[in-house]
Amino acid sequence: MKNKEIKQQARLRLKGQWGTVALFTLLFSSIFYLIPLIIEVNLSGGWSAWLNQPADELNGPTFSTFIITLVLLPLYIGYLWTFLSVIRTGEKINVSSLFQAFSEISTYVKILGAYLVMMVYLVLWSLLLLIPGIIKAFSYSQTYFVLKDHPDIGINAAIKKSRKLMDGYKWQFFVLQLSFLGWGILCVLSLGIGFFWLAPYMSASYAAFYNDRVNEHQAE
Repeated sequence: MKNKEIKQQARLRLKGQWGTVALFTLLFSSIFYLIPLIIEVNLSGGWSAWLNQPADELNGPTFSTFIITLVLLPLYIGYLWTFLSVIRTGEKINVSSLFQAFSEISTYVKILGAYLVMMVYLVLWSLLLLIPGIIKAFSYSQTYFVLKDHPDIGINAAIKKSRKLMDGYKWQFFVLQLSFLGWGILCVLSLGIGFFWLAPYMSASYAAFYNDRVNEHQAE
């Protein structure tokens, strides 16, 4: 499918539940972003100390925030997986689906492992030049979706499947992401409120892109 059709499918699946997905995104954001922020502020000595610290200062609280965010990473994956189910079945958003990646310890560990392995690969590729690192980032972009469909495969196998799915489609995915730039600017002008609708629209579109790639790959 072309990107226009992918985005149209995403809008069609979200039709009638835009309010629900906005609240769903608000819940996700509150947990994923606010909890690390609150902890960092407390470790910094309060709001005043946190606001006045140098912007480039890498201290204990910042490292602690990274660890907490890493621990909460499966929450973000659960958010993505929710929209994959919405695209495939048209099911209504369910709050419990946000926590699906926490359901089994093996899934939780594999998600964290996949993140760390991909980061190592991307750093190594970026040491060569920036462009190879960016290209590989697009190659690995479907890994978490692959783990949803194939929970029993290894991390490197999931990355390899992602690379195969993205072979010849990295540019299309880049353009798909770029197509939301205008909406992103409008969301900034709305003081960020618009992101509660844009984020699910983008996530559903990315899920539709992956689902289309899987269907085409199986048909080949």
